[in-house]
Amino acid sequence: MGRISISCLFPASWHFSISPIGCPRMLNTTLRQIVVIGLLAAAFFLLYYSVVVIRNKYGYRDRKLHRYLARVTDTEATDTNNPNLNYGIMVDCGSSGSRIFVYCWPRHNGNPHDLLDIKQMRDKTRKPVVMKIKPGISEFATSPEKVSDYIFPLLSFAAEHVPRAKHKETPLYILCTAGMRILPESQQKAILEDLLTDIPVHFDFLFSDSHAEVISGKQEGVYAWIGINFVLGRFEHTDDEDDAVVEVHIPGSENKEAIVRKRTVGILDMGGVSTQIAYEVPKTVSFASSQQEEVAKNLLAEFNLGCDAHQTEHVYRVYVATFLGFGGNAARQRYTDSIFTNTMFRNRLLGKQTGMMSDTPYLDPCLPLDVEDEIQQNGQKMHLRGIGDFNLCREVIQSLMNKTNETQTSLNGVYQPPVHFENSEFYGFSEFYYCTEDVLRMGGEYNAAKFLKAAKDYCATKWSVLRERFDHHLYASHADLHRLNRSINPSRLQLILLDTIKRILDLHISALSQLGCMKCFTVASLFL
Repeated sequence: MGRISISCLFPASWHFSISPIGCPRMLNTTLRQIVVIGLLAAAFFLLYYSVVVIRNKYGYRDRKLHRYLARVTDTEATDTNNPNLNYGIMVDCGSSGSRIFVYCWPRHNGNPHDLLDIKQMRDKTRKPVVMKIKPGISEFATSPEKVSDYIFPLLSFAAEHVPRAKHKETPLYILCTAGMRILPESQQKAILEDLLTDIPVHFDFLFSDSHAEVISGKQEGVYAWIGINFVLGRFEHTDDEDDAVVEVHIPGSENKEAIVRKRTVGILDMGGVSTQIAYEVPKTVSFASSQQEEVAKNLLAEFNLGCDAHQTEHVYRVYVATFLGFGGNAARQRYTDSIFTNTMFRNRLLGKQTGMMSDTPYLDPCLPLDVEDEIQQNGQKMHLRGIGDFNLCREVIQSLMNKTNETQTSLNGVYQPPVHFENSEFYGFSEFYYCTEDVLRMGGEYNAAKFLKAAKDYCATKWSVLRERFDHHLYASHADLHRLNRSINPSRLQLILLDTIKRILDLHISALSQLGCMKCFTVASLFL
């Protein structure tokens, strides 16, 4: 039986499995769940990335990437008359909105070395079957009875594209991320119960109680990691002398020779509420203390992506860390809370009125030069004026990173296994892409020196100039003023990169747009 499972290396870790439809024998609900979710993410990621990022401006490595993208994001319309196609539907409920993806795949070819050939469904005009709505599902925390009405347009959209005869065997998964994770458990439960009660009444999709959930940061990170590596073809067992390889010690097979296979890539994903990092740990992990080992139990995940549970060539050990409160919106909120509290304290202590009037604003180093803004707390308003000082902004937000001096730690002092920089490659998503491409127009391969210079120049540019450029459409077509007036974005990005990866100057980071794994994680969820 084909199956996909994810489990931590340690007893205290989480475990789940999904059996995808399409392996030689009917896969159980668990594997199918992973297969559906994973494929969804990868497919959407591929589509968006190929359209937005690939512009024939990169070298050989990116031409290979384009080849993989072309393969996975098949540009032909999906043949809905093909009875051998299986379908899967994934709804990604993020903090700012919900997006639905429809995937399809043929039956598994029976070769245990191969994974399912999952692709994003395309309509008759060859457009990907994707739809997004706003606001985020967490906005219904106090009115959960309205959630079904909120999500029905997405499901109706999918129902129109999936062949009617396939509805009852098409799994539907609704995965909620950080926006829902911050809600009280009672509110999470009320929202999910409304979905589980009302959806089966109106739609015939394969939708059980386990198909709607608030996924952990760890699950989300694993999904994103699987999605991007699936897209890049890093799980394929083809011999290509140009592919980077790595020796991998499979857990539980210490007495056997190491497996040599394609090197996988790591991911950095900054959403609105949290930031995540995930990368493969190919060798045995050592710990500085028993306490560190205990903490690591919740950060290392082991899973088998193969259709044969006894095959170890698709077993992966991945480090995943989620930093709640370090997402774009959350970090900005923490920053403004900090300057508001500190400024009010100094005003009371020194008898000043800084920020209380528009003619005596707080001079904010993390806003572009001369931009005016204001923040409100407890009925009090505080006026801000940007001075665009990148270095000072970096110093200010450094204190908010909660970085310790301990070895093998990252943000908040979280344990982090060593990264083998001489053989590592990372891809950045979401805010990593939006900031570098939309704001700095530097999407692609990351260069620390160029990024630093561009960030400093941007922050020091007068807001009137930045606004004029925006009005003349000199930024990316999907850029918005909200991101343009925040110098804190590039400052925070650099700090997170430095603190999580530790050696940014030697690290290759490609900023990718989020294809719905951006959630690449939607595709990956189909595998697990």
